[in-house]
Amino acid sequence: MSDIPAPAILLSAPAAPAAHRWKVLAVGVAANAAFSAAAAGLPTTAVFMRAGYRLDNDQLGLALGLMGLGVALFELPWGLLTDRWGDRPVLLTGLSATAAALAWLSVFASPTAGVVPSLWLLAAGLVLVGVLGGSVNGASGRAVMAWFGDSERGLAMSIRQTAVPLGAGLGALLLPWLAARSGFAAVFGALAAMCAAAAVLAVCWLRDPGGLRGPGELRDPSGPLRDARVWRAAAAIGLMCCPQFAVLTFATVFLHDFSQAGIGTLTAVMVAVQLGAMVARIASGRWTDRHGNRRAFLRRCAQLSALMFAALGAVAWLVSGGPTTPGAVLATAALLTAAGVCASAWHGVAYTELATLAGVNRAGTALGMANSCVYLGLFLTPVALPHVVAASSWPAAWVLAGVAMLAALPLLPRASWRAS
Repeated sequence: MSDIPAPAILLSAPAAPAAHRWKVLAVGVAANAAFSAAAAGLPTTAVFMRAGYRLDNDQLGLALGLMGLGVALFELPWGLLTDRWGDRPVLLTGLSATAAALAWLSVFASPTAGVVPSLWLLAAGLVLVGVLGGSVNGASGRAVMAWFGDSERGLAMSIRQTAVPLGAGLGALLLPWLAARSGFAAVFGALAAMCAAAAVLAVCWLRDPGGLRGPGELRDPSGPLRDARVWRAAAAIGLMCCPQFAVLTFATVFLHDFSQAGIGTLTAVMVAVQLGAMVARIASGRWTDRHGNRRAFLRRCAQLSALMFAALGAVAWLVSGGPTTPGAVLATAALLTAAGVCASAWHGVAYTELATLAGVNRAGTALGMANSCVYLGLFLTPVALPHVVAASSWPAAWVLAGVAMLAALPLLPRASWRAS
């Protein structure tokens, strides 16, 4: 047995049924949706969080960004552990621990009639959720890459990435209502239940594909951490996420403060952004699988997103004299929705290219690198945005979000990211 090369050993393992790949994909969707409901859904409660915890805008931005900081700091270690230990143990550990952290927030860090928890107690809990939830992306992404062939990976990864707007959309529908009616104990309790349910699915369905892997995908090059191309791609993904995070974290505050929009408008815009992003991600994954044009698609998405945010900034500036009129509210809400969808459409395509470049055996590490950059942006964007608005205006803030998209273009090389 010692004379048999490692790839041959792996290929001699009994192959799992190919149809099982859809169950694995369902686990990836459930896991990412559960964590996204917290990471992207909690910001939709920003108005209630500001009032319930008695925060100003700077403190609110810090609180909302700290979960992203936790993910940014530990996403790469989780990715390395995934490549070493496998998808199943990392995903189960991460989901179970995240559920426990959210349950702790529900019991010990939620405002009650007589007690308002300190900012730092809330911050500590949100950082912990980010640290533990950082396990989800790399582990689920590596599993999907292992179970699907290259001709389906763009679609599969895009479907998995629809879990982010799916979870955020569910959060936008449920969490503000829970915050208004029952408080943040119910908000954090519901999120804990979602993570626990995803962990149960992982127990039932997630396993190694065995003989489904091909020998060409078992190669281990020098490693993503030493590959400048992977780092450039990861940095580009991080920059391109900043405008999306600007929408997710402060769109409700913008519409409430700038346009005096009510909760119905706030909820409708955030749900429309997330549903639109889901459709756009699946369509983009399928389109680029068929045409092999992932690199060109990513560049076009960055350019179009920059244009949309510039248009949003221009319209917000033009209506600033009467931002609460029905026409002004409709125009800003519609452009904000369109910009948010466009800034969210490219994720599955980018992650597929990045993981393909690194190779399946190192996909966890590569995805961890990208998400360290992504969640660093999730931390910095809500922290910086209130200062930009205070120093200038909301229109300037949205134009700056578009500039971040343009800044990513030099990091998207004209040569394909595909490994040769």
